[in-house]
Amino acid sequence: MGNPLLVFWVRLLTGEEQGQRRTRRWRVPMASATQASATIFLVMRRMRTPLIVLIAIFAVGTLGLTLIDGQDAQGRPWRMGFFDAFYVMSYTASTIGFGEIPYAFTYNQRMWVTISIYLTVVGWAYAIGSLLALVQERSFRQALALQHFTRKVRRLGEPFLLIAGYGQTGELLARSLDALGRRFVVIDSDSGRIDDLYLASYHADVPGLVADAGDPGHLAIAGLGHPYCEGVLAITDNDEANLAATQAAALLRPDLPVITRTVSPVMEARMQVFGSPTVVNPFDRFGDHLRLALRAPASFQLLTWLESGPGEPLPKRGDPPSGGHWIVCGYGRFGKEVTHDLRAEGYDVTIVEPGDAAENDPDAIVGRGYEPHVLTAVDVERAAGFVAGTDNDTTNLSLVAAAHRANPRMFIAARQNRPSSASLFAAVDLDALLVPAEVVAHEVYAQLSTPLLWRFLREMPAKGDEWADSVVGKLTNLCGKHLQSLWKVRLSAVEAPALRGVLESERVPLGDLLRSPDDREERLHTVVLLVARGDEAHLAPSDDFAVTLDDELLLVGEPAARRLLDSTLLIDATREYVLHNRHVPSSWIWRKLTRRTAGSPDRLP
Repeated sequence: MGNPLLVFWVRLLTGEEQGQRRTRRWRVPMASATQASATIFLVMRRMRTPLIVLIAIFAVGTLGLTLIDGQDAQGRPWRMGFFDAFYVMSYTASTIGFGEIPYAFTYNQRMWVTISIYLTVVGWAYAIGSLLALVQERSFRQALALQHFTRKVRRLGEPFLLIAGYGQTGELLARSLDALGRRFVVIDSDSGRIDDLYLASYHADVPGLVADAGDPGHLAIAGLGHPYCEGVLAITDNDEANLAATQAAALLRPDLPVITRTVSPVMEARMQVFGSPTVVNPFDRFGDHLRLALRAPASFQLLTWLESGPGEPLPKRGDPPSGGHWIVCGYGRFGKEVTHDLRAEGYDVTIVEPGDAAENDPDAIVGRGYEPHVLTAVDVERAAGFVAGTDNDTTNLSLVAAAHRANPRMFIAARQNRPSSASLFAAVDLDALLVPAEVVAHEVYAQLSTPLLWRFLREMPAKGDEWADSVVGKLTNLCGKHLQSLWKVRLSAVEAPALRGVLESERVPLGDLLRSPDDREERLHTVVLLVARGDEAHLAPSDDFAVTLDDELLLVGEPAARRLLDSTLLIDATREYVLHNRHVPSSWIWRKLTRRTAGSPDRLP
């Protein structure tokens, strides 16, 4: 009963794009616009002297040809006009050489043309050398790249995100956004990262600019004032740059949502002063995730799976310890956050720090966690968990190896600081791994892919571990062990015109709505994770749950299931078959003929 062609025409005729935003004009700093169009002025300034020399040579050569006497075909005296002299100088200086016209030159004219040839060679060499030197100048290349970048941003005709920072976090997020079909613009102060951006295989052309993301003028050039800019992601590895970008977005475009990152609580408080940005602290998020992994492993498994994005395999479910004390090596910002979260869960924590950073903590031991006497002092053989949380990857790997050797039964978590160490940490048996860039990228993806997913992830832990286990089982049974596509559906008159009258007049269970249009006895391979109804959120509702008009559904499932569900929402005949098991003609002609046949009187034979 599902017809893709009918779905296409229904979407086209119902004006699915009615929700496009109105364009709004915002002021862009004049200095930025001037800088973006300064390439031609830079060329003229650098080439001013060479061009003057060339013009002078041409003028002198042309004037000389008009003043020197020549002879016509009959041997009478003749002087060349300015146009003829300029014409001769043009093809002579450009090495084309058409000959002596309109008449054969005299020796005086030939001597002057010879001098002019050498002068023009010198002038062209000077001009070409100056031009090559200009092309090699960094300022010229930057101006040229800036003009090219500005032109591409100006031509964007669809909503896009402004990403400030293309490090590990920015690259992970850019690939996820590209998979969703979202457009974005990138600005980063490292030219090597922008080169990596241009070499990456994205579906659409991604404009990239080498500039300071903390400069409001650079943000304006990157599209902050563009009417189609729909958000700013300040995710550089510099907290000050992220703060400056947050300030610029809040003051210049207060209507835009801003997502930023920091590892400093003080910086987070400064960011929250400007508007209401979403601040992601990877250390704080990892602490929350660690608490969830220890308290509810099934909930943590579901959360990490949904945050990973489509195509990712189901992560393994951990077996956390139920009691005992923990050892935290490294008492920096990360170590303090993890220690606070573990103690909030009721665990005893011993801190190991080689310096005096933890001297105020009574449970701290000065030393290095991989040294034998330190492991003996912290009683590692009876510890329940171990955290290698320094800012050095080689040290963390040494700590993990020493902990495994001393107590293989411990729950071991580690922190990875550099992307190049990923293969080493993957080879180590870890129960939890913090990669700050991945934590930020996954959370930002969850917020941007669809707001309903972010709402589901925030409210899901309160449902309990058994409930999360049942949702994981439902997802794996219907969609497999690789995460399928996530999408949102609003049961409105625009997105679901075929259901409008039915939802207003009768009760529609969710299970009936998810029947297959090909065979209503089969269920679509999709799971409804959340139904949002105003301020209410119903997580993973049962098949008996009755949907109403304007409900928003968050679904995960196969792409084929999405197309089949669209046909139910858009086509009346498909809706009648799926909900009521009635076969209704779908074309206009058959509906007319059926109606006429039903209205005509029965004839007796």
